[in-house]
Order: sequence, then C-alpha cells, then structure tokens
Amino acid sequence: MKLAVLKDPTVLGVALRARQASHRLATLSHECRREALLAAANSIIKRRAEILAANEQDIGAALRSVDEGRMSRAILRRLQTSPGGVAEMAARVRAVAGLPDPLGQTLATTELDDGLILHKVSCPLGVVGVVFESRPDVIPQVAALALKSGNVLILKGGTEAAHTNEVLVSIWRDALASFYEIPIEAITLLHSREEVAELLALDGQIDLIVPRGSREFVRYIAKHSRVPVLGHGEGICHVYVDAKADSAKAIDIIVDSKTQYPAACNAAETLLIHQAVADDFLPEIITELTKQDVEVRGCTRTVASIPQASIVRANDQDWATEYSDLIISIKVVSNLDEAIAHVNTYGSGHTEAIVTEDREAAARFMNEVDAASVFHNASTRFADGFRYGFGAELGISNGKLHARGPVGLDGLTTYKFKLFGSGHQVAQYANGERRFKHDASMG
Repeated sequence: MKLAVLKDPTVLGVALRARQASHRLATLSHECRREALLAAANSIIKRRAEILAANEQDIGAALRSVDEGRMSRAILRRLQTSPGGVAEMAARVRAVAGLPDPLGQTLATTELDDGLILHKVSCPLGVVGVVFESRPDVIPQVAALALKSGNVLILKGGTEAAHTNEVLVSIWRDALASFYEIPIEAITLLHSREEVAELLALDGQIDLIVPRGSREFVRYIAKHSRVPVLGHGEGICHVYVDAKADSAKAIDIIVDSKTQYPAACNAAETLLIHQAVADDFLPEIITELTKQDVEVRGCTRTVASIPQASIVRANDQDWATEYSDLIISIKVVSNLDEAIAHVNTYGSGHTEAIVTEDREAAARFMNEVDAASVFHNASTRFADGFRYGFGAELGISNGKLHARGPVGLDGLTTYKFKLFGSGHQVAQYANGERRFKHDASMG
C-alpha cells in the first residue's frame, strides 16, 4: 500500500509541515491523544493480515540476502514478525494510551516573592526524527510514545523492512484521519538514504534525532547530524556469577539472558565467573548452553574446564563484541574487583547483572558498574521500556545526557518556565526596594 503523495515532497517541505503540526499537536487534550492511540491499536489488529503479508514480502527478500551473505541471521530475526508479534504491537500502543498524561505537569513551583510565582511545566520536544534498522515493531512503539507526548514524528526505516514499514505507517495515518484535531503530518515516512542526509541537516526544524541500529550506524548518524542525537546503544551486556551465587538461579538467569531473544540489544554477550566456583559451575553452565545451541567462546581456563567440549578460544575482540546471536564468551575472574573492571572496560553501558546471595557484593557491583541498568539476580532481558512500565520505548540510550536506559515518555518531553506576577519589575529588586523569597516549599 502506497502512502498518499504530499505537496512539496522534499525533506525540507516535510519538516516545515511537521513543525507547524507540532504546534497543534502540543495543544491536544489528553483524552484526544488517548482515544487516537486506542483507535490505532484497534486498526493494527483489524489489518493484521496486511502487516503479515507485507512482512512476508520483506522476509522473502531478506532470505535471499542471507543466502548471498549480505544479511546476518540476527537481522533476519529482528525483521520477522508474526500474529503474536502484531498482537504485541497493539498491546504496547494500548499500554502507552493508558499511561498518565506527561504534558502540562508541574514539575516544580517556587514563590520568588509575594505574588510572583514560577512554575516548571512539562511540554513536548516538538519534531522527532527516528532512523532505524530492521525491526518493524519500532513504528507502533515510537509512534505511540510520540503522539502521547504531543510530538510529531518523521521516520526512516531500513530498506529490508520497506513493505512492512509502509503498511504500518499507512495504518497509523488512516487511524488518525478520523480525528480532525490531529494533523496528518503527525507521522511521516521517508524512503531513501539521501532523505536521511537532508533530515540530519535541518537543525532549525528537527528537535531530536533517534538512531536505532548497530554501533556503526548510530555513530555515523551522530557524526553527520547537526541535530541533537539520542542514540539507541549497542548491548555488550554481562552476567557475573559471584563466589556466593546460587548455581541453579545463576543457570536460569544466564540461559534466559542469552537465549530468550539473542538478537536483542539486552541479551547477554559475556559471562564472568568467580574463580572460587568456576570448577563446579563451568561444566554445568556450558552443558546447559550447549543444549540451547549456544556457541561458547572461552578464556584459557574455560576451554580447559571441559576438554571434550568444542569451546572456541576467546580473544580480546570477543570481549568487545555484540554477537546478537547464539554465541557467548566466558571468562573466569579472580574476584569482584576484576569483574567490575572487565565490565567497565568492555561493557557498552547498557545492562549488567550480578548473580549472588552476598548483598554487599551486589551493592558494590551495582554502585561501581557504569551502566544505564544494573541488576541483581535478574535476567538482562528485563532492560526494556515495556517491562519497566513505560508502555513502550523510543530506544535504549547508553549515554548520560537527556535520557538514559529505556527511553519512554520522559525522554520525549522537556519543560518550560511559567512566571505569574502582578506588575513586578526587576528594578525594584536591583535598587533594594524588594527582596526575593525563593520559597520552593509550595512546590
């Protein structure tokens, strides 16, 4: 299904219309935004056959690319959806619809002086560009978050998901068309790399660019953008099995972290094991991982732990690799300090987990590891906007500015200061006639 051709189809034209639409979208009532999201979720379910047919087209082309060595199996898995996947798309849109209104919230109030009140109030960013690879479920997630937070969205998906992306955006626009208050430019899909290059130069019209994809892809976007970038980070995630770990608990956590969805950015890539438990634990975990068809790459001690097993000798590159596949690297460490040092050296700042019954060790790991999410006795796969209760996620940021970790509605809002007075003048304070109170207790 082809989207309607807009007047002035240049990227600048799209951005200018998006900017105008953002002013209207920011004033919509919460009820209107909520109802529109529910309508979009219903449309996704009603038109699931179109989504699946389009995805089947994309998968057919992708399979040829895999056979020719131009696409990895990991990307293929991210690309593919199913009836259950479509149902989950709709569920996440409904989850966002049910969240509290993020706009118009008073974040702080300060009485500067009698009758001079300053409020800090949440508001939308404006126009957000999302450039992503592979996963079509990105569209309903980010579209739901954008509409809920009053932001206009400009999308560019990977060519490998072109048919699926086109249908999803068409469904979304058709669902919103029945709401006269919502401008059609609330969501637009771009189609070429050249358009992305133009988008990245529009710092006067676009407020934020969100790239979602490989490390190289995110770095390329950040390097070439004149617009602020909030990158979806790569996931070099670790599970550390401490000396006082419950072995059964550790096995369950590791297997889930690695195999539940190995192509996800929050899947575990490296397993660290304290030397005090390595002799007993290595054979157990390697046996379990092998049952799940996981290729094991290990340090010297790991390789020697089960001589008959086909364990690949790990090198320095393995510690710095996001496999996104059924591959894991294992290293035996001498103590907690070495585990923390390894994570802080090779981790991507995404998600790290420790398995231990020692609360002091857990506290040290969680305080000293530099990552957006740190877990104690839980699978790394919990690092997700939906699982955190955000409804969906714009992406997962490994950075420390603006937003960090799974990015939900808060990452799509900013704030403005609203000052209410009654003829107050700065000159009265400059000449000492009046003094500021700066009383924040009323907030």
